[in-house]
Amino acid sequence: MQFEILTLFPEMFSSFLEESLIRQAIEKQLIHINLYNFRQHGLGKHKQVDGAPYGGGPGMVLKVEPVYNALQNRKAAYQAQNQEIHTILLTPQGVPFSQKKAWELHQLEAPLVMICGRYEGFDERIRSYADEEISGGDFVCLGGEVVAMMMIEVISRLIPGVLGNQLSSEEESFSTSMLEYPQYTRPMTFDNNTVPEVLLSGHHQKIAEWRKEQALKRTTERRPDLLELG
Repeated sequence: MQFEILTLFPEMFSSFLEESLIRQAIEKQLIHINLYNFRQHGLGKHKQVDGAPYGGGPGMVLKVEPVYNALQNRKAAYQAQNQEIHTILLTPQGVPFSQKKAWELHQLEAPLVMICGRYEGFDERIRSYADEEISGGDFVCLGGEVVAMMMIEVISRLIPGVLGNQLSSEEESFSTSMLEYPQYTRPMTFDNNTVPEVLLSGHHQKIAEWRKEQALKRTTERRPDLLELG
């Protein structure tokens, strides 16, 4: 799986790329992450990437030329390897990212090129060069970098070999239309709170039934909208 990140702040990814599972996935060549600073396509001797918005208003807007030229550069690099890219604009105006969307992107054969915004947003014309727009949720970050990291983590966990036990990604919250069931580990009792007896029974069918019931109960209480979607 190949991830191409277009960002003005590639240094933000330094510690992220050294995180245990991500680092191991890179070392095993299960994923490849390339950071591309589109400031190198900035205008003039100062490599300008933003400008004041037409019509006035606060802040600065990312210019279309640096992003377009960066995309053209990455597209040409992959076309030389007979690969077509899938371009994602990371913006609060995009479709909220979800586990379902992660599965869809995971199944694509194309490298994922994520464009991280900054400042007051993108020149509107940049949108026409993206295959889709994705949001981290109903909130606004300082930039798209943290959303890109989140998406890489979620998608990477779906790749066989990244997790120690692939069942971990198949049984957790949002992998189905329900939240995950409660989990416990030792000690058996803590602060008068005891592990449910059924989990100590060794009866696999009863445990499976209990987990399904608890998942349904938790989803009904906390996220009934997931049941409607399912």
